[in-house]
Amino acid sequence: MRVGSFVLAAQFPGQGQGEALHRAVRSAEVAEEAGLDSVWLAEHHFVPYGTCPSAVTLAALLLGRTRRIHVGTAVSVLPTAHPVALGEQAALLHVTTGGRFSLGVGRGGPWVDLEVFGGGLEAYEKGFPESLDLLLRWLREPRVGGSGERFAFREVAVVPRPQEALTGQGAEGPEVVVACTSPSSVRLAAQRCLPMLLGMHVGDDEKAEMVALWNRHARAAGHPPEKVSAAPHVSAGVAQIADRRLDAAETLQKAMPGWLKQGLDAHVTVDGRHRAMRDPLAYTELLCGLHPVGTPQVCADRLAATAERTGITRFALLVEGSGDLAATEENVRRLGAEVLPQLR
Repeated sequence: MRVGSFVLAAQFPGQGQGEALHRAVRSAEVAEEAGLDSVWLAEHHFVPYGTCPSAVTLAALLLGRTRRIHVGTAVSVLPTAHPVALGEQAALLHVTTGGRFSLGVGRGGPWVDLEVFGGGLEAYEKGFPESLDLLLRWLREPRVGGSGERFAFREVAVVPRPQEALTGQGAEGPEVVVACTSPSSVRLAAQRCLPMLLGMHVGDDEKAEMVALWNRHARAAGHPPEKVSAAPHVSAGVAQIADRRLDAAETLQKAMPGWLKQGLDAHVTVDGRHRAMRDPLAYTELLCGLHPVGTPQVCADRLAATAERTGITRFALLVEGSGDLAATEENVRRLGAEVLPQLR
């Protein structure tokens, strides 16, 4: 079982953006000290829901400040990025850190980001498969050209080439994980045998169904059974530890609704379509019920149960739900000292 933190750099009411980013960086540093396996970094634009606009840039900073822990993006949004530019950045981090970087990618949403960065709604609605395949080619081949509807260019050399730079010919490049929220995205990831990142808004039963669907599509695509069964999917969730379960839940119920309301309300669609946002308090209560929120024993049991029901043994857990730096650091340390030993 591999347990990591999920960092949004959330800006809570009354906080500055610098405060949110400082908490994000410190929580990652403490995660390494506490013995966590990984840190996963979210990416958002123009909203206080998350103040990190470039997960790969923040990953570079954290990889430079740490020595052991694995750092991944959760996720880099492909419709607002050029796959080659992102591939170059991923290869650079993979090579210079000895393979401590994972690249999580996703479609994102129909937000105004698409207008600002020039991809447009077409990139969100239809362009993700082309972008993903070009990114994968860049991370796996020595030379790449583009001949798609969105990306067309002459063949160029891949530099640095991640497969060769670490251990010689045949070595693999950085892991690529795909955020999946629908059957179509599950199928897309499975056909390429890429592990899924499953969101914190869904519970064990739905995650188990998505894993089963992924398995069927991966087998149908001809991937080896042993590779399919060993796919290292990642389950996102929330973790809050206290001496009493009620205290852990109250910590989140006091802080998270205000953050969720101002963060989610700030999203603007690119085409003016109406997007119904979740009720912040009800969503917080849902998260408390789905994830490891409570005593160390409750948290360990919750993670073990999710692993048993879904087959997923990698976790990315939001630890900053209190909105407070000192409380976040304590939460991470307790996760490492009091929960992880029960799982290992």
